[in-house]
Order: sequence, then C-alpha cells, then structure tokens
Amino acid sequence: MKENCLKQYGKYTFLNVLGMIGLSCYILADTYFVAKGLGSSGLAALNLAIPVYSLIHGTGMMLGMGGATRYSIAKSQGQTEKGNRIFSNVIFMAGGFAVLFILLGIFASSGIARLLGGTEETFTMCRTYLRVLLVCSPVFMLNNIILCFVRNDGEPQRSMAAMLTGSFSNIILDYIFIFPFHMGIFGAVVATSLAPVISLCVLAPFFIKKKNSFHFVKNSFGNGFPGKILASGVPSFVGELSSGIVIVVFNLIMLKLRGNIGVAAYGVVANISCVVISVFNGIAQGIQPLISQYYGMEKRREIQKIYHYALCTVGVLSIIIYAGIFIWANGIAAAFNSEGNMELQKIAVYGMKLYFTACAFAGFNIVTMVYFTSTDVPKPANIISFMRGFLLIIPMAFLLSALFETTGLWLAFPATEFVVACIGVILYGRRKRAWKKNL
Repeated sequence: MKENCLKQYGKYTFLNVLGMIGLSCYILADTYFVAKGLGSSGLAALNLAIPVYSLIHGTGMMLGMGGATRYSIAKSQGQTEKGNRIFSNVIFMAGGFAVLFILLGIFASSGIARLLGGTEETFTMCRTYLRVLLVCSPVFMLNNIILCFVRNDGEPQRSMAAMLTGSFSNIILDYIFIFPFHMGIFGAVVATSLAPVISLCVLAPFFIKKKNSFHFVKNSFGNGFPGKILASGVPSFVGELSSGIVIVVFNLIMLKLRGNIGVAAYGVVANISCVVISVFNGIAQGIQPLISQYYGMEKRREIQKIYHYALCTVGVLSIIIYAGIFIWANGIAAAFNSEGNMELQKIAVYGMKLYFTACAFAGFNIVTMVYFTSTDVPKPANIISFMRGFLLIIPMAFLLSALFETTGLWLAFPATEFVVACIGVILYGRRKRAWKKNL
C-alpha cells in the first residue's frame, strides 16, 4: 500500500504541478510582453488589474474545488446520482457569478480601475484590461470547473494537457498580438482570454467520447448542495483571492512610498509570486482527489501518508525556489525591466530576496487547507485561509511599512505566512487527536 500511495501521489502531484506552472504563465507572459512593449506604465497598469483576475480565477477554483471534492467523496461511496447533482449545482452557480462579472465589466470597469489605484498614466490601459477580463469571465470559470472535475474523474493527464496547451497558446498569442499586430494592452488581455477556450477544446473529446462519469442534470439546483459546495470551496477561493488582496494593499502602500516605479517593481515580484504559489497550489490540488477518495473509503492511514508526502515536497521545493530566486534575482528583475530603470531594478531585487522567505510557510498553509477541505472539515481550512488572506496580511502590511517603510512592506507577507503556519500546526494537531479518539 505504501508503494501504491507514493505512486498515486507522484502521478497526480507531478502532473498537476506542471499544469499549474503552465497556467500561471497567463499572467507571467502578460507581464513580460507588456513590460517589453509598453514599459513601466504598462507594467504598473497590468499589476493593478491582477486582483480582478485573482477574483475571477478564485471564484472558478471555489466552485471547481468545492464541487469536485464533494463529487469525489460521493463517487468513492458509489453515489453516482448525488455526484451528478453536485456537478449540476456547480454549473448553475457559475452561471450566476458569470452574469455578475459581465455586468461589472460593461458598467463598472472605469470605477474599478480608479478604485485599484489607476492614475493618469495607467487608468486607460487598466480599464481596458479589466473590461475584457470581466466580460470573458465565464470561460475562465468554466475552464477551472471542468479541469477540477476531470481530474477527480481519474484523468489528471488530460487536465494537465489542457492547462499546458492553453497556457503555451497564451504565450504565443501574447507575442503576436502585442508586437506584430501592435494591439497593446488589449492584445495582452485577448490572448489571456483565449487560453481557457483552447484549454476547454482540449478537454472536449473527454465528453464527446462520453468518458465522463459526471453529467448535467436539469432541475437539480438547491437541496443544500450550494452551501456544502461553497463550504468546501471557500478556502480555495480565499487562497486564490489572497494574492489579489495582497497586491491591492501593497500597490496602494507602494504608490505612497515609491510611486509608479515602486508599483512596477512590485509587479515583478507579484508575478514571480504567482508562479511560486502555483507550484504549491499544484501540489495541493494534486493531493485533493486522493485524500477525498481515501476519506470516502475511510482509509485514514493513507490520508496521512499523502499529506506527509506533500509536506516533504513543499519543503524540498521551497529550498530550491528560494535559492534560485536569491541567486538570479538580478537577472529576473532585468528581464521585466525593459527600460533599464535602476530604481525599479534595485527595489525589485531587494524585494524578491525578502518576500520569498515565505515560501515554505505559504506552501505548508496551502497544502494544509486542502487537507482539511478534502477530509470534509472546512472550518479549520477557513480559519487558515481567512487569516492569511484578510485578517493578518492587511494590518501586517500597514504596521510593518509604517515602522520600516519598504523593507517592512516586503516582510509583511513572510511574517503573515509564518504566523498562520503556527496556527495551522495547532489545528492539524487537534484534528489528528480527534481522529485517534474515534478509532
């Protein structure tokens, strides 16, 4: 059983990490090509718009992870009809969110751009990016949902292939639209919006050939399913949204401390952070189907093994990631600093070396959140997600920046993740003791 657990863990996690790294290239490719084509103003405008992408992506992950977790448990218990109703409720809920996002894109993109800190230099580009992103939100959410359900239906390879295909197409289209076609920021967001469409096309044969075990059922909305789906999915939503919240707060503080150059420098750090966090999200999403399946089958020993494998992987990768960033920080910053601005370069390099000390703590928190939701215990996961996403990071950013200015701002993220990790250890210990009492 040990070898079987390890083999399954390697299969699901490795494929999902690859897929999530590819998915993170949405924003990373935008950042690189926008920086090259539109300079520091374009980079700052893109960074201002990233929180809205996090909101859309987080909503899709909330519905996808929450629904897929419930679906996996039902499937492992042989409750096929219940699994179909869960999937159908997720689709209904996604439709409701889609209408809201589209209306915001059409009528409120200007107000959102100003709220996020758009100035004379960045407002127009930020508004354009937001409008297209919000109008195209349905395909982003649908892609996240289908990826999660296909992965939980025993097809992690197909999910990975879809994510990678969509992401690499985004990189190619980014280059074509921004440079040969000279479409500017509009080209960048169109390329980003086409990527989930291409990903869904890769997933389509799975349904055309009727290999899927889940199906849409009419007149199945309600019956307590929406609340349960949201309860299981909120930690994933807050986990995704937290990066957007951090960016909003950091942008506003950095704007006061260092102006638009500071915001652009933070944009470099924030986008590298998207890739790093995607690695940990890949591990967490990789273990979710396995833990949910073992939970439905009441195999607690296997659940613990999978969780421990994930933590070991987080530890090793955190060391590798931080070492790489520390050594190559100057080159990474230079790649996004098309104008050769020395102030931007200095702020970004210094920031990366401080900001990414959070790697191991952030990875632990993300994996532990998914561990709790996958074992149908959403309360501890909600505590972790809200602490790192809202309750700690915001006051920590204002407090440390007031005390130590830019240095304090860079340290707010690692300080928050460290405190939350300590809370996570306590919550995990309580969960483990509760399981032992029930044996």
